[in-house]
Amino acid sequence: MSSQPEITQRDLRMRSKEIMDAVERGQAFTVTRDGHRIGELVPLRQRRRFVSRAEFTAMSRSAPVIDADQDTAADQTGSAYDR
Repeated sequence: MSSQPEITQRDLRMRSKEIMDAVERGQAFTVTRDGHRIGELVPLRQRRRFVSRAEFTAMSRSAPVIDADQDTAADQTGSAYDR
């Protein structure tokens, strides 16, 4: 069973402002029609513009290691069409 509240299609139509305000505040809903789940109404993730240094460091620890010599890759001679 879903932890988010279920609302009927009719509730969504009749109480759309109230429900959309709740979604804007972060609430998610499962929409039903004739007793069957037909969809979910979920808030969009907000894009963050700033990541703290500590959070960046923590994320970087689990990033995959890229084993490539960038200088060698950049110094390749010839045209891309020669390959």
